[in-house]
Amino acid sequence: MTGGEGGLGGRRPGGAGWTAGGCGPGGQWPRGAVDGRGREPGWTAGERGCELDAGHLVWAEQRRADGRVGPGVRVFRRGAAVAVASPGLSGRDRVAVAGEEEDALGLVADVLREVGPTYRPFGDAELIGALVRGIPGLEVGGGPFLWMETAEIPATDTAGARWLDGRGEAEAAGLFDGHFAGSYAQPGRPGVRRWAGVYGEDALLAVAADAWSGAGCGFMAGVVAHPRARGRGLGAAVSGFVVDALVREHGRAALMVDADNAPAIAAYERTGMKGRRFAAAGVARR
Repeated sequence: MTGGEGGLGGRRPGGAGWTAGGCGPGGQWPRGAVDGRGREPGWTAGERGCELDAGHLVWAEQRRADGRVGPGVRVFRRGAAVAVASPGLSGRDRVAVAGEEEDALGLVADVLREVGPTYRPFGDAELIGALVRGIPGLEVGGGPFLWMETAEIPATDTAGARWLDGRGEAEAAGLFDGHFAGSYAQPGRPGVRRWAGVYGEDALLAVAADAWSGAGCGFMAGVVAHPRARGRGLGAAVSGFVVDALVREHGRAALMVDADNAPAIAAYERTGMKGRRFAAAGVARR
């Protein structure tokens, strides 16, 4: 296993089938992995048959405008597997993982020993299931969810949606107190950059946040609508407004949503997002 703070953003020169951001035919690889000392990996991902959706890996890097990964972020790799340990990401210490099961098993076991039991691996549901079965002490953490993302500007009607000022954010806090108290993204909490909202009947009826975004992957969270606004398309409008801004700024917008939340998923699909079934795991408490 190699690891470091160099991130996944270097470009791999040469190498059959490589492009900046790809691993050649058959799959995508996170933009040319390098370790903390800038060394290139000793394998060619295209030759290993990787088929990775790298969106959650790029998000976990929390890359800044100057190209560096976010504070405390560490990137690890073994063979055709990559893990990105990211502290305080959307309310938790997380390890984004992707790659071939055989390599991921040893990689994630080593990463968890190094970063500690507060970190929760997440990724493709089948891969997380394999990790739970193969790593002693690891257990499923919560129900399944979808990782949804798009790189397209949405065609959703965003009429009435706008970025909120300080007064609007204070009003948004009331929506969470009454209707979404468990949200990791709430006004005033770390990681939340800005809020968008839609007003109606002289009240704030729906909001969504640009939160924990990084270069290469903007992230939307904290989407909530007042009960009397539901069924009127206001959640889709504010979501489309934020997705539009994130795609224009970062080239991609993403979010996570419970797999059984059909109305929310339908609203996000209207913004052009497509989902993959994900899961998370955690170290069992003793």
